[in-house]
Amino acid sequence: MSGELEQILLQLTQPENAIIQQATAQLKLAFKDPAIIPALCAVMTGSQNSQIRQSAAVMLRMRVKKHWKKISPDHRESLKAVVLQAFQQETEHTVRHSLSQLSAVMVKHETPDRWPALFTLLNQSTKSNNPMDRQVGLLLLSKVVESNPEPFKPHYRQLLQLFGTVLRDLDNPTAMYYSILTLTAMTAYTGTEEMNLMRSLIPTLIIALRHLIKADQDQASEAMEVFDELMESEVSIMVPHITEIVHFCLEVSADTTLTDSLRVKALSCIAFLIRLKSKTVLKQKLLNPILQTVFPVLSAAPPPGEEDPEDEENSNEDDTDNESPKHFAAQVIDTMALHMPPEKLFHQLMPLTQACLASDNPYERKAGLMCLAVLAEGCADHIRTKMLSSMLQTVCQSLSDSNQVVRSAGLFALGQFSEHLQPEVSKYCAELMPLLLGYMSALNQAKIGHVTKAFYALENFLENLGSEIEPYLPTLMETMLSALSNAENLKLKELAVSAIGAIANAAKEKLVPYFLPVIESLKGFLTDTRDEMRSLQTQALDTLSVLARTIGKEVFSPLAAECVQLGLNLTNAIDDPDLRRCTYSLFSAVSTVSPDCLNPHLTAITTIMLLSLKSTEGVTAHLEEDKTFVLLDDDDDDEAQGDTILDEEGTDNVDPDIAGFSVENAYIDEKEDTCDALGEIAFNTGAAFQPFLESSFQQVYELRDFPHEDVRRAAFVAMGQFCRAQHKVWQENPTEADYQALQKLLGVVLPSFLEAVHSERERQVVMGVLEAMNASPGRLQEISQAIRDVLKKRTVCQDGGGDEADDEEQQAEYDAMLQEFAAETFQPYLNELLPLIMNKAKLSYTVADRSFSVGTLGEILQSLVNVSGGRACAGKLSNQLLPVLVAGVRDSDSEVRNNSVFALGALAQAAGPLVARDYPMMLSLFSNLLSKEQDRRVIDNLCAALCRMIMSNMEGVPLEQVFPALLAHLPLKEDMEENKTVYSCLAMLYSQNPALVLSQIKPIVSASSHVLGTKDLDTETQNTLVMLLRDVAQRHSKEFEVAMKSLPAEQKMKLTGAVSQS
Repeated sequence: MSGELEQILLQLTQPENAIIQQATAQLKLAFKDPAIIPALCAVMTGSQNSQIRQSAAVMLRMRVKKHWKKISPDHRESLKAVVLQAFQQETEHTVRHSLSQLSAVMVKHETPDRWPALFTLLNQSTKSNNPMDRQVGLLLLSKVVESNPEPFKPHYRQLLQLFGTVLRDLDNPTAMYYSILTLTAMTAYTGTEEMNLMRSLIPTLIIALRHLIKADQDQASEAMEVFDELMESEVSIMVPHITEIVHFCLEVSADTTLTDSLRVKALSCIAFLIRLKSKTVLKQKLLNPILQTVFPVLSAAPPPGEEDPEDEENSNEDDTDNESPKHFAAQVIDTMALHMPPEKLFHQLMPLTQACLASDNPYERKAGLMCLAVLAEGCADHIRTKMLSSMLQTVCQSLSDSNQVVRSAGLFALGQFSEHLQPEVSKYCAELMPLLLGYMSALNQAKIGHVTKAFYALENFLENLGSEIEPYLPTLMETMLSALSNAENLKLKELAVSAIGAIANAAKEKLVPYFLPVIESLKGFLTDTRDEMRSLQTQALDTLSVLARTIGKEVFSPLAAECVQLGLNLTNAIDDPDLRRCTYSLFSAVSTVSPDCLNPHLTAITTIMLLSLKSTEGVTAHLEEDKTFVLLDDDDDDEAQGDTILDEEGTDNVDPDIAGFSVENAYIDEKEDTCDALGEIAFNTGAAFQPFLESSFQQVYELRDFPHEDVRRAAFVAMGQFCRAQHKVWQENPTEADYQALQKLLGVVLPSFLEAVHSERERQVVMGVLEAMNASPGRLQEISQAIRDVLKKRTVCQDGGGDEADDEEQQAEYDAMLQEFAAETFQPYLNELLPLIMNKAKLSYTVADRSFSVGTLGEILQSLVNVSGGRACAGKLSNQLLPVLVAGVRDSDSEVRNNSVFALGALAQAAGPLVARDYPMMLSLFSNLLSKEQDRRVIDNLCAALCRMIMSNMEGVPLEQVFPALLAHLPLKEDMEENKTVYSCLAMLYSQNPALVLSQIKPIVSASSHVLGTKDLDTETQNTLVMLLRDVAQRHSKEFEVAMKSLPAEQKMKLTGAVSQS
């Protein structure tokens, strides 16, 4: 049979299709004969044609991979012998490679202890004096260990000793390459006994990589993944050698003669090390060397006649496949910002940034701006409180730079500032809006690539503008509606639709006059079935979701049912992950306005959403080699059925030909948004969602280990929403069955939350978990321990293992933010948590830490008001808390003062007469502050704090002096929520001391005229104030009329109307 088989394989190499098809049919027939295995073995060892030998090895591998159990024991044993014999006698590298892959597949089934001849060959060849034999042996070793690392564990020490020798054989780079690949495969399975040996290999490994780079850059790039694997699995192996590793990576990053792929590997390795071990990087004084290398990479000009990818006219701003060293250099700085204390980072970073910004070279100016842009997220508090004005001035000046590359970078930086430096950046509205509107006025003249960046900056700035957007609304909407109706360029329409979403977020119901033309345009886009409309449709769905949440229930509800139907029609007609995720977000938005509209469609909606969660679409398997012979596989073999039923390998169906997987971003985004939407729909539709809760929960629960952190975060948040949904159903219908369903759900969810807090590496995911915990009805004892661990920095994502850090040490802002999430999640377990929270109020901590500390204390104290035992608890805490809060009132930062004033007021309200002895000191403190405070929010909180003191213990306040001073600072200007406190206090005073209120009726009437009938008062407070004024007007009409006379006509009319209505 072997001669015939060789002839068939030869025909497969011919260029004519007819011959190939005939040979394929003959092969399929041959594969049904059990003698196919020995025949292929004979061809693999006996053919004179290397291509035929390789084909036979590949086909044997496919046969073994799928049908090992069907191969007779005799054939298996002979195959094991033949493969090793073939490997020893083979001279062609391509055939050896295929033989090593065949051996790797066999090791999956036939573990090394059942194949002693394999060990003998590996031992002999890897220790041979002949360099070529060693190289070939190491090739085989790398493939079999990669295929199944665990059974080789007993031999790890021996292997590591072997690598120690091979990595010093600098004249045989290929042997070093195979050794490093094997080391990479072993790393995840290394035990403590091998750690020291592995650690001692690092210096040798670095020297070997240097030599490998000179010999073969592609192999070196692949070999450098050993660092990624070491960091993922056992970063402590690298810590003693972190300086050498960083210097090696910097050397590679800076060498412009090397391939981009290799330089990118080196830069991403540096970023990974900073993320995992930022304290060690700082301690070893590596920050400056890293910056000195990264800046030249970041500011390098592209080759003559070329542009950076982001500056190309047809570039897609959503394209994340920018694998350039420049892109990764920016990522290194971004990672520093997220993981290092801003004070330490800025001290060394800003001189380099300023030198770039002052340069004559446009690409250096661009680098300076890109640096400012990527700092905005990680160092937001530091920039907002210390540097915002000067950094904004720099960015604004760049918008009029003579070079478009610099202007584009300036727009990107402004967009980043707008996204991350709120609310302070919005205060520069008067300076920034004219600049941005200037860009908008030249829409049709500018290149679309540059216009895209202008829209990015505009959107991010508008998003958070709130009522400040009003003066610009007519100009903005005229520009956007004009683009929707007139622009020929679909990209410009898409940008305008997106901008309308941002405008709606700020303007809310003020957008109502423009609602109809916007909706008509969006509907037109959503019913157009042309392929080129896809991106525009996705954006239209996004903006429709924003309108549903912002425009007002009355305006949007009539459209809700139509929107649901539109979404279902789109998902049925078009297979596109972006379109699906935006449709799910629309369903979610509709559930907040009109949940009943979703109820009839919940079966259809949950079906498609769960399919999105289950789907493996967009997952690409990267194969070891081109699968030329896939068509020859015998999938249609009559005996194939039952082949996979419970082999002794169980469920391990990983294809050994697969080198790895990647998932397209669109499918990651789809899973993330599906989780978010499903959780919100479950909560908003309540009992109607019950039939779908279990199946939805199961699918979401499975994503808690998903490789991408955004999907993990969304899965945990959705699990929290499912608990809230079940809790709401039980509250509305308190049956035993619903209670048990809730307990069952919590029994699964809470342990997974706690496990994630302790072991999850990404801080954003842990913040999501803590937020979900905060919203979940839960078991407090378990949660307390998790919160305590976060506050004590004992979790994995805080680098809790290894670098022991003094708690007073500066920390990255994101670490501080994580601790804020933890404290907000948990207030009742005070005894252990309070010292940890109070500690952060010390002046040695950052503004963000101090603000968080006193803010959390204030929230805790407020939660004790009107709670059983709350007064006694607040009284006990007062001695501990007063020194911290008094110091906070004297702080140089307005936000810390504001939070401290609020906390003191909350303490007075919660403890009442128990802190009466402290009233004189508190009043003196407030009086001094009121006389010099400039910040309106602090003044508003001072007024509220005085009101809380009055309501809680009126006898302790000298009202003749305090009351007029309080009224002199009304109406409140910024913290409108405190109007409730102020007017509740006025009503109480009027009921208990009407003469005092009458003596001050003029300023009371004046302040009331500013807030009545506005959104600054909630309905209950409006009613309280109207009742008070009405009573004064009836009982003391003369005094009331005198007070009214001093009001402007419009306010007088409004007040008269409110008081006279029955």
